[in-house]
Amino acid sequence: MKNRDAIDQLYSLIANEEDARVCKDIPDEACREVPRNFFLVLTSNILTKLGDLLISPKTVLAWLMSAVGAPALVAWLVPIRESGSMVPQMVIAAWVRRKAVRKWFWTLGSFGQALSVAAMAASVWFLQGYAAGSGIILALIAFSLARGFCSVAMKDVQGKCIPKTRRGRLSGLATTIGGSLTVIMTVLLFWDQGDPGLTFYTLLLLLAAVLWVIAGFVFAGVQEFEGETDGGSNALTQALQSLSLLRDDVPFRNFVITRALLLCSALASPYFVVLAQQASDVGWMLGVFLLASSLASSLSASFWGWMADVSSRKVMIRGAGMASTVCIGVGIIGLIWGTDAGGAWFYPVAFFLLGIAHSGVRLGRKTYLVDMAGGNKRTDYTAVSNTVIGLLLLVTGGFTAWLSTISEITVIIVLGVMGAAGMIFAIRLPDVTTDV
Repeated sequence: MKNRDAIDQLYSLIANEEDARVCKDIPDEACREVPRNFFLVLTSNILTKLGDLLISPKTVLAWLMSAVGAPALVAWLVPIRESGSMVPQMVIAAWVRRKAVRKWFWTLGSFGQALSVAAMAASVWFLQGYAAGSGIILALIAFSLARGFCSVAMKDVQGKCIPKTRRGRLSGLATTIGGSLTVIMTVLLFWDQGDPGLTFYTLLLLLAAVLWVIAGFVFAGVQEFEGETDGGSNALTQALQSLSLLRDDVPFRNFVITRALLLCSALASPYFVVLAQQASDVGWMLGVFLLASSLASSLSASFWGWMADVSSRKVMIRGAGMASTVCIGVGIIGLIWGTDAGGAWFYPVAFFLLGIAHSGVRLGRKTYLVDMAGGNKRTDYTAVSNTVIGLLLLVTGGFTAWLSTISEITVIIVLGVMGAAGMIFAIRLPDVTTDV
């Protein structure tokens, strides 16, 4: 009982719980469990964010591909990591929605990610060349599919267990704490210019697998009450039927369009790194970018989270405006003064600002999606939007790859204009956070 009282007091301090009617969109029985569930979900998110750092396709996995002798496979890492978990989500959601309690999908998905990462470690340790690289790719496909179950289940469980006006700060705290811890891990693991060897990176992957196992057990403790279910047709038929949301649900369609345009903040980041490599041959530059990424999340996420609890729509608007300004600004400077303008620190600073903007865009659109619907519609919204965005991510990634043959500056400017269009679409969205 004392532990529960302490949890309730800490939650009240974090959530600033003064409104007795804050649980307006979840049942009373679920409301009583909010403090405990809040910290269980928070802990699970922090653990998985640390795991994500340890298997980052932009750093660790890319290095491993070159180290095992399969550099040509590096280009597949990010598309598989991002799209592999999104594209099949309509089918996944049609299956998940049949179950009244859905936290187990997240738990099993977390265990699946742990097994996949362990398989990557085995590929690195026991195989060589393209056999090892292919093993990593196959494990990454399995990892992304398992992550798809977590993505669908997380938004639904959070929508059932955490009330409106508290979801944004949960996501913000998880990102801030996770980001702060990744700052420490970045310095400890990646700051040294020396090559730690395959043994070290194999152990790193195994550590990440352990983090996902622990996260799965923690999430299993969430007290989730039974919710809506839907049966009848098979998963594929239901998935195809869910696509009608894009035709019939105008607010949802506008949200998906907005989210697609806001991909700019994620797609532009690698080109900042490329330009920095071209402008400077400083050996410690990669460590600076890793540190900038971690700091951007840890310093801004809680701020964005609290703002999202007031209006997630405004968070998307401000994040998109900031991302667009940074991209267009960097593009114009590159066109006029050249890509080496500003010296070695110019691109890391711009990368840091873009990271803050991306944190706002990501947190704002996640909170908006959870708040805009309830019950099975929330599950359908998550699945349809993620599937569509996953496909668009592949298309947009291919387009930017082609555009980069002209110049990286051209890509950044185009993505900046894309972000400005996303901001305009976000302005046109209804405000759902306070609509209770």
